[in-house]
Amino acid sequence: MHELIGNLLVQLRALWRWRWLAVAVAWGISIVAWLVVMFLPNVYESSARIYVDTRTALKPVLQGIAVEQDVDSQLNLVRQALLSRPNLEKVARATDLDVSVGNAADMDKLVQSLRDQVMIKLQQRDANSTGGANATDSLYTISYRHPVREKSLAVVRNLVASFVDDTIGGKRTDSDTAQRFLREQIRDYEQRLSESEGRLADFKKRNVGLIPGEKGDFFSRQATEMEALQRAQSELTLAINRRAELARQLRSSRPYTPGTSAGAGGLNGVGPTDLSLRVQETEAKLEDLLLKYTDKHPEVISLRDTLKALKAREAKELADIRSGGSGSGAIRSLSSNPVYQNIQLQLNQADVDIASLRGAVNQHTAEVASLRKIVDTAPEVEQELSRLNRDYGVTKAQYQALVERLEKAKVSEDAEQTGVVRFEVIDPPSADVNPVAPNRFLLTLAGLLAGLLGGLGTAFVASQMAPTFANAVSLENATGLPVIAAVGSYAPKSTTTAEASDRRKLAIAVAALAVVCLLVTLIGGTGAGLVQRILS
Repeated sequence: MHELIGNLLVQLRALWRWRWLAVAVAWGISIVAWLVVMFLPNVYESSARIYVDTRTALKPVLQGIAVEQDVDSQLNLVRQALLSRPNLEKVARATDLDVSVGNAADMDKLVQSLRDQVMIKLQQRDANSTGGANATDSLYTISYRHPVREKSLAVVRNLVASFVDDTIGGKRTDSDTAQRFLREQIRDYEQRLSESEGRLADFKKRNVGLIPGEKGDFFSRQATEMEALQRAQSELTLAINRRAELARQLRSSRPYTPGTSAGAGGLNGVGPTDLSLRVQETEAKLEDLLLKYTDKHPEVISLRDTLKALKAREAKELADIRSGGSGSGAIRSLSSNPVYQNIQLQLNQADVDIASLRGAVNQHTAEVASLRKIVDTAPEVEQELSRLNRDYGVTKAQYQALVERLEKAKVSEDAEQTGVVRFEVIDPPSADVNPVAPNRFLLTLAGLLAGLLGGLGTAFVASQMAPTFANAVSLENATGLPVIAAVGSYAPKSTTTAEASDRRKLAIAVAALAVVCLLVTLIGGTGAGLVQRILS
């Protein structure tokens, strides 16, 4: 620690030898720095604040019936558009900033300078804090700095006007563009819809009878017809069996039953009732033979002759009875059998049912045969019909959606005329009479500090270039030789007085530097403006 302090004292003594050089350098650097500060141009800042409120009374009313306007995105786009090259060039021409522009390179520099110096800040606040719903209000601050106060005001004024006009005009332009696009799309889809309807109608005309209707598609129709055919065949089989059973019962029943008194017919042997039974039995035998043999078979021919003779005899006896012949007493002794008559009625109904069922079977058989003929064509027709219906449905849905969007766009345009967004310039463009830059106070102090550091640095470099030995220890360390003895210095009174005078002059020089720094600080922008006016 003692050695460190000793080395520090040695360095201070070395710097002290070059004190006047340090003061001179400090004065020089400070004066140059202060002159630079004095020549720095004043910079004035102009700013304006715009309040944008998207929470108007129309917004909840228009929900669902108008196109939602993304106002925040629109405002951000306008914010970017304000700093675009065309807009900045327009602002430069409107404010005469392009007076000194001589070529395209100068214009590029001017536009870049405007883009760097124009500041647009957004402060967004949630509308829920003020009772709104799903909306925000925004506060835009537009500021610009320029050496001429009037120029800064003019630039901000033009930017504010562009901000409001471009936002409203941009919405109107977007609405017109959207409606024009929707109308073009609607015309296109109208043509597509008409063409699709024409193709569908032509296809149905070409494929009459193959188009699936309420009964379903081809395979469902085929399955339905097959099922109906099987059901009709089953019912026909049951009806035929029922008729056969009724015929058997009818053959075993008598059409007449005996009365209370005996008749003469019973005396003659075979009466009408016996003949009727024999006729029925013969008919039954004939039907059985026809199931086994053809019409030319001898037994069939013989049985038919017998049946013919029995029917002729029965007819003759019935005629005699009706004319009051010998057989009239028999009819009076007979009465109709109700069981026979009931079976006869059921048999007649069974014949009707069988005829109806055979017609149904024939109809279903023909329908199944017809469907089998088109088994290769119908699926292709149905597939093509499904494709046409699908295309028509998609086109129609798109057309209806476009019409709805167009109506919403029209309502939105009307709403824009009323005002969905409210703009309010709460702080018009203004600029303080005092410049905001440069900060001459800090720059003056920085110049003084730079001068002092420069002086000390110069003195240090000089001491290193021309070193001296302040004591015996430093000499011994530098040479590596032992120091035997050291002789002290003796200063006469005149030398002491001269050194005191030198120190006073040094103090005065340093104090003068501080006073000049204070004056420069106090004069500030006034002196700088005066210097600039004198130079101009």
